[in-house]
Formats: sequence, C-alpha cells, structure tokens
Amino acid sequence: MTAPSLHITLISETFPPEINGVANTLGRLSEGLRQLGHRVELVRPRQSADTQASADDDLMLCRGWPLPGYPGLQWGQASMHKLLRRWKRQRPDVLYIATEGPLGLSALRAARRLGIAVVSGFHTNFQQYSGIYGLGLLNRVLTQYLRWFHRRTQITLVPSPSQSVALERRGFEGLALLSRGVDSQLFHPSKRSSALREQWGLTDDDIALLHVGRLAPEKNLGLLKRSLDALTLSYPGRRIKLIIVGDGPQRAALEQQLPQAIFCGTQRGEALAEHYASGDIFLFPSLTETFGNVVLEALAAGLGVVAYDEAAAAQHIRHGHNGALAMPGDEAAFIDAATWLLEEAETLRRVRLNARQHARRQGWPAVIEQFEGFLRSACRSAGARAEVQPRLTVKPESSAPRG
Repeated sequence: MTAPSLHITLISETFPPEINGVANTLGRLSEGLRQLGHRVELVRPRQSADTQASADDDLMLCRGWPLPGYPGLQWGQASMHKLLRRWKRQRPDVLYIATEGPLGLSALRAARRLGIAVVSGFHTNFQQYSGIYGLGLLNRVLTQYLRWFHRRTQITLVPSPSQSVALERRGFEGLALLSRGVDSQLFHPSKRSSALREQWGLTDDDIALLHVGRLAPEKNLGLLKRSLDALTLSYPGRRIKLIIVGDGPQRAALEQQLPQAIFCGTQRGEALAEHYASGDIFLFPSLTETFGNVVLEALAAGLGVVAYDEAAAAQHIRHGHNGALAMPGDEAAFIDAATWLLEEAETLRRVRLNARQHARRQGWPAVIEQFEGFLRSACRSAGARAEVQPRLTVKPESSAPRG
C-alpha cells in the first residue's frame, strides 16, 4: 500500500538562488520531496528578486533583516501570528525548520501551539562564529539557546557523524544523521577546460590550487596563502597558481594578501562545474563546517582534496586513497598533505581517480528518501502523543518531552 503524500512546510532564512550550503541543500530536498508526490510549502524572507506577487499557496514571504557582517544574508522577521492564521486554514502535516533565527523560532512556537510535528536541522555552527567575530561571550548563550530550540522538536537532523558527536558533548539530544548528496553528472571531470586554464595563465602540466566557498573570517582562509607559499617553495620548478571561486566580506582583504591569485567571484551551474574540473588540488581549510557540500563537489569533479579530518571530509575521504587529511587545527599537517599530493604525478592521478569513483556513489535520491522517512516518523510520533493526551495544550516555553 502506498503511503499517503504529506503537506510539508520548510522554514529557512536562506533558499536558492542564494548561494550557500544551507540553500543548496534545501533546494535539493524540496525538489526531491515534490518529485515523490508531496506538497512542499516554503516560508522564508523576501529576496531581492521577489515581487509582491511572488507569494502563493506554497510560498509565504516575510520581511528580512540584514545579517551584520554578511552582505546578502538575512534574518527572517518573527511571524508567529501570521503563521498561526495560515496554518489554521491549511494545516501542514510536518515542519522542517532549517534555521534557528526569529523566523524559525516563531514557526516552532506556532507549531507547538497547534500540535504540528516539527523536525529541525542543525546546518550552521553559529555558536562557533561568535568567537571568530569577537563575540566570544555569546558562545555559551548561543549554545544554550540552540540546545533549548532543538530539544523542542521531534528530531534534529545533523549532516555528519563528527557534528553529531560535537553536539552530543554539548548536551544536544534526539539527533539523527542525514548526510548530503552531490550531482555527479553536473560536477564531472569531463567539464575540464583548457581554455579556462589558459585564462588563468596555466597549461595542462601546471597546478591549479582551487578553493570554492564563501570568503568569510570563519572559513580560516589565511591558510590558503600559507599553503601556496609552502608549495611554491617546495616545488620551485613548477608553476602553481591559487584560484578562488566565491565572494564574501573577506574578499578585499584576500585580494591584498594574494595579489597573484585569480579571484573568479561567484559561479553557478555549468560555469561552477567547469571551474571545479579545471582545477587540480582543492584546498579546504575551514574548521567550522557542519558538513561542507563543496568537498563532495570537488571529489565528484575529480580533484585531490586537502581538508581537515572532520565533517564531510572525515565522512568521505580516506587519507591517501581519495584525498589527504590533517588533524583539525594542525596547519603544518595540512600543508604537508598538500605537498604529498604533488610529490609524484602518479599519486595525484590515483587520488583524483578514486575521488571521482567515491563521489559518483553519493547521489541525492537516497538522501531525499531518508529525509522523507524522518518526516513521516515525526508525524507518527506527534500523532501517538496526541492520542495519549488529546486535551494537552503545550505552551511555547514548556519543556514537554521530545517525541
């Protein structure tokens, strides 16, 4: 017997065409759920491309407030009463709250008021960002808030085993693993472009060190220069160039620090795939990722990935086989790992081949089906609780047991 389709509401402060890991993941999940026959409603802040007529039965837009230090990203305005009115008219079966800001909090409170099942996702390490942005005193407060928030949902989905362990150590409960997939047809070694490499000033025998991502302080991008300097010193006879794809608040500072690097700005779709495939080694020095979608994209494009042994890299890279890993925070080991990839041409060729073979097995369909399973489980849990306590009214601030 086919299971009935669900009315699923996704709540997020970011969504495509915005470019970041959360938006990319939610775009894939929402499209996949629709293809499985579910109704997917989206609640998010208004984006610059939206018109007044953009909202419809499956889209609710709210006002957004700029996120300090992050041009282009925003918090969604709290909208609890609007959500209550909307969901009383058309009640969702389950919510997925991807961001824990004012919009996510108002959705959580409205859902608890109406007894709607809620699944949450832990997509961003905001508590770690506080120290990087000079707000270390907020770390404990943010951690307490995030723990309080996620305890009030049936399930909290985390993208990597290392993230699950880190959260469990901080007292988070009810965690479940939902990994990420990659479009291995889009990100493919065949997209390599000699013409693009020529624009970078490189021949096929030269080395393009690639980095893709948001250019922001929490990404530990100072290690890119130190890695480039070390590799140039170790291999004085080789032409090695750093290629940086992406944009963000740290771009101007990086352009001053790395005058010889090529800054390509934001790339999308086929152009992004071409940039990946035209690189040779992918440097990913971040220490604040919950996952790191770009790692899987780089593996799918057949690059030799150098990263710290956590999040997506820990989950998908076997050191020396399909990439090179360093213990988190050990910069010397990170640079040594990159140096090792260039010691022998055969080493890099073998690692890149293995990277592609691994990534091509990490598709989105299995992830989406697993996500659907978590949403159905939350619905069953909420339904069972309602049968036991049919007259229970849960206040937003209560500490009702987790389903």
